[in-house]
Amino acid sequence: MPTTTKTKAAARTRKPAASKTAAKPAAKTKAKTATKASSKPAKKAVAKKPVAKTALKKAAAAKPKKPQIPNDPVERLRLRVLTALDDLKAQNVQEIDVRGKTSIADLLIVASGTSTRHVKSLADEVVRFAKQDGMPPLGVEGQREAEWVLVDLGDIVVHVMLPRVREFYGLERLWTVGDAVPQMTAIAG
Repeated sequence: MPTTTKTKAAARTRKPAASKTAAKPAAKTKAKTATKASSKPAKKAVAKKPVAKTALKKAAAAKPKKPQIPNDPVERLRLRVLTALDDLKAQNVQEIDVRGKTSIADLLIVASGTSTRHVKSLADEVVRFAKQDGMPPLGVEGQREAEWVLVDLGDIVVHVMLPRVREFYGLERLWTVGDAVPQMTAIAG
């Protein structure tokens, strides 16, 4: 029996028994069972992983799902234009509904680029996405200077501008005049 106490001690220190050769295989098997026993806390740590997996599943469920492709061609084109502008990181993208104000378009989309190269790239991306959707532009203006590029897609007109040009012309102010009902203030007399 003294060998078993040595093998237990050897298993605890994880050193093979040095006294007898017959005790070595027993020490190895004991060491294997000891490592299996010591791996139980690791299994408890593994048991915590499903909690993390459920948190990941909740986070994945919280992610917005891809929107369904609408049947309305104008809405589909609008989504494609917004995607194209978002892909190349257009700044301050605004949509202006001009139905009832003009017959040239239903929607204006105004976006800013950081440089003339960025403005041109944004306009080119809008054209590329529209062509992929089977709706090539009716016209593109201002690509040479690339300070203000207008892409006419029929029902949607896209304006891509440098911030200083956008501020100077103020298309948002021009097309939204009269949209908000002004508040009446009583004048004491």
